[in-house]
Amino acid sequence: MSLLWRNRSPRAGAAAALALALAATGLGFLSGGPARAADPVAQVWVTTGDGARKLSSDGTLAFAGTPQGVDLRIDGNQRGQRYTGAGASVTGASARLIQQLPADRRAELMRSLFSTAGDGIGLSYLRQPLASTDFDASNDPYSYEDTRGRFTIERDKREIIPVVKQALGVNPAIRFMGTPWSPPAWMKTGNSLNGGSLRTENYGDFADYLVKAIKAYGQEGINLSDLTVQNEPENPTSYPSMAMTPAQQADFVRILDQRLAAAGLPTNILAFDHNWNNPGYPLEVFSRTSGINRVIGAAFHCYGGNPSAQQQVYSTGKRVFFTECSGTDSDNTANTFRDSLRWQAENLVVQNMRNGGETVVTWNLALDQNGGPHQGLCGTRCNGVVEIAGGNVNRGAEYYSLGHISKFVKVGATRIGSTSQGAGGIQNVAFQNPDGTRVAYVVNTGGTQRFSLTDNGRSLAYTLPAGAVATFVWNPSGGGEPAGPIDTGAWYRVANTSSGACLDATDWGTANGTLLQQWTCGDGANEKWQFRSTGDGYYQVVNQFNNKSWDVDGGSGATADGTKVHLWDYVGGTNQQWRAESVASGQYRFVARHSNKCLAVDGSSTADGAKLSQQTCSGSAAQTFRLTS
Repeated sequence: MSLLWRNRSPRAGAAAALALALAATGLGFLSGGPARAADPVAQVWVTTGDGARKLSSDGTLAFAGTPQGVDLRIDGNQRGQRYTGAGASVTGASARLIQQLPADRRAELMRSLFSTAGDGIGLSYLRQPLASTDFDASNDPYSYEDTRGRFTIERDKREIIPVVKQALGVNPAIRFMGTPWSPPAWMKTGNSLNGGSLRTENYGDFADYLVKAIKAYGQEGINLSDLTVQNEPENPTSYPSMAMTPAQQADFVRILDQRLAAAGLPTNILAFDHNWNNPGYPLEVFSRTSGINRVIGAAFHCYGGNPSAQQQVYSTGKRVFFTECSGTDSDNTANTFRDSLRWQAENLVVQNMRNGGETVVTWNLALDQNGGPHQGLCGTRCNGVVEIAGGNVNRGAEYYSLGHISKFVKVGATRIGSTSQGAGGIQNVAFQNPDGTRVAYVVNTGGTQRFSLTDNGRSLAYTLPAGAVATFVWNPSGGGEPAGPIDTGAWYRVANTSSGACLDATDWGTANGTLLQQWTCGDGANEKWQFRSTGDGYYQVVNQFNNKSWDVDGGSGATADGTKVHLWDYVGGTNQQWRAESVASGQYRFVARHSNKCLAVDGSSTADGAKLSQQTCSGSAAQTFRLTS
């Protein structure tokens, strides 16, 4: 890290008499009349600069209004780069702090970081340091081969690799980059991990070292798909680091390419891995390594220049990865969350991705209340994605600036066209997910403003406070299925995918013990359900008519297959909490927290009146449900 920037049965009559009219309220307001049948409906999530709302659902808005003076126009025919992921780095400092948490808190933290369930943000890209950085757990820097001929990643196995493996257990699709801060000292001028440069006669040794590192991580189940050969090559300094000119990097990459090929490794190489203020560096590396297909692009940091520099790389046809930016405290620490949220959303997400960036990667996954442990230059306190202090975890602005994209934009999505204002205005970047849903990430860099979002000639209008970030997710073809994660403010019908029938309260019952059943879908309040987060990716599922919740009969000890699911007053039992696991767009299975078994229609019946129970999860259609609003 270099210089830092400045976060039933009796249906018809009873249903009509008992129907409720619901109105969504919040920060956003619908412009125009009620939605037409074909109007797309966007789900909205918002984080405000004052922290009063943090990745909070703001309900749904239909594309049924009129364009505003500020109109963000989506163009699905204009296609840009793919989205490859968002994340941070499990440094030695981060790993130590995470490992020191009690097992239950550590598991909850990892779920919130790497899963999209519940309030999780689904991080999908980790840039992993190869040996020491300026954020080690202790002041004892190391490489993997401090003594020539004795290569080992044993120190990483103590704390770093266990944390990475736990992350993979939550999200097996995480993509990894490897980056060294320094070769072993004996390969360098000055014989130190700090500063110096790579001796020409040791280019082959360093190439072999990196091949060994990639293989060693691979043996641990961690595939380093991407590699940069030197962190911040223009910043030799007082912690593990090294100077490397573009010519030197190109010469080294030619040797490394040969060694990777000989080892049968398909690892990609990205040039540079330093600040926006010198895009000429990677361009020179490209010119000197033409013909090496594994040199796929360049990596950038935020500590100098601005994101528009990335366009110089993107316009050559090469790929752009944004790989590091550490937040710091504001001069007035009370403003840190507000300032960081706005700056990061504008620069690390919107401007980075409007200039070709495929990734958004901050720096430390976790730091303590002092911005450490660290051995570097964080004079105004560096911030991680989360802060861990006294066994407690606090989410920083980084969690939300990342979460507003990583939770909703799927790896493999394509950036699509959108108009955007400049500094001081409403800025955005838009994507189309592989399933066809669209996502707009919007930040207000000025005062409170009302704007519209227009797609295919249809508009919605929304008012966004100063410094706030909002994410909009919708299906451009219309329809009522949720186009993103479950909206905890919405009321849904829950229809079994086998029978097409909706779950409801039997006979409009209001007593504890009313059985959950399926019945031909209508529009009654007794077949409307709200999913209220209970934490850790689980939900209380509440009936709109009787305010009672899904409950496995018999309490937390009732784990047998076939145990009935009925409705009961919510008391917080684990037998009343359900994990929604997405199995397809708009389709889920629901897993009971206490038993880890799935909600299922008894006997796979398609008949009206069939009851529900818990069963061992099998993937059958009787255990799969579609949510419609």
